Amino acid sequence: MPLETSEQSPVPVRTVLRLVGEWIGRLGRVWVEGQIAELTRRGGTAFITLRDPVAAVSARVICSTAVLDATSPPPAVGARVVIWAKPEFNSAKGSFALTASQIKAVGIGELLARLERRRVALAAEGLFAAERKRKLPFLPGTVGLICGRDSAAERDVLRNAARRWPAVRFRVEQVAVQGSRASEEIVDALQRLDADRSVDVIIIARGGGSVEDLLPFSDEELVRAVAACVTPVVSAIGHEQDVPLLDLVADVRASTPTDAARRAVPDVAEQLELIGQLRSRARRSLAGRLDRESSWLAAMTSRPALASPMREIDRQQEMILGLADRARRAVGGRLNQASDDLAHMRARLIALSPAATLRRGYAIVQQADSAVVLSADQVTEGELLSVRFADSQLPVTAGRH
Repeated sequence: MPLETSEQSPVPVRTVLRLVGEWIGRLGRVWVEGQIAELTRRGGTAFITLRDPVAAVSARVICSTAVLDATSPPPAVGARVVIWAKPEFNSAKGSFALTASQIKAVGIGELLARLERRRVALAAEGLFAAERKRKLPFLPGTVGLICGRDSAAERDVLRNAARRWPAVRFRVEQVAVQGSRASEEIVDALQRLDADRSVDVIIIARGGGSVEDLLPFSDEELVRAVAACVTPVVSAIGHEQDVPLLDLVADVRASTPTDAARRAVPDVAEQLELIGQLRSRARRSLAGRLDRESSWLAAMTSRPALASPMREIDRQQEMILGLADRARRAVGGRLNQASDDLAHMRARLIALSPAATLRRGYAIVQQADSAVVLSADQVTEGELLSVRFADSQLPVTAGRH
């Protein structure tokens, strides 16, 4: 239950410290990992300052020298260890410490096993996937460089980049590249460079070292920070055989800092030579195309239709005149034939016409309704008839004889 206090009813210091000690005592014994920053022996007791390998925090550890010497060889300053300890709070002095009953050095095998487990877990999240990696810009305006203070890696990157492209600009962030504060400083520098819109690519460089020296570059917080960057990141840590987790998450892995400069900055001499080669290829391609077109044009102009165009026009004119004459003769023949046919038809019509018969002396007798009288029985006495001759007609009255 929380302690109930007020301005009017406070509790003494001893009570608060006693309660703090009781709360800490409930934690029980725990395994703690860290790096030995300080080690002092006084009589049969050893006093250790255990620093967190990532964060800038530390704790005091007290143990007997027998516990310390039980590890072979005994751990020294800088060693990574795990301890089996009980958290204790000294209410008389108001101090906190871990009382160790067992200390084990973290060997290379254990470190590598932990890194492998971390690698598998981060790979399962897709942080190392090839599809999330970005291409480097062809010619970066500003290159961000994260490196150690006055380090050989910095000199290698700057010197080789300037040799390849003298106009290249750098923004250098010098940080600790090993030790307990290294990963924290690298993450801070990375975030500052990523926030700078003028920085087109970021190089994280460090020379070679032992597995313990390169541990900050396998820190999970750093790996996630690189994965979250908008700016492409080049990893240039150690030598070719060194593969920290930073190499796996970076967009480009360079084998050395010199290789990082080569990958991030183009070589002006190589680019000029490439431009020259491309110009020569373009010139040869254009000249070949012009030669082919010139040959085609010469072949086309040598053809009769283009060599002497009036000859073809004359030939076509003769053909048209011949066709027109044939058409004229054909039409004239058809007209003459039609005229003859028409004359013959007219003669036949005239020969068969009733008018021709009347001209030979015949007449047609018609009643008042124009009906032709074919026999005398059709006519009644006194009926008015019309006698039609070839060129006139005569009205008559029928009588009986």
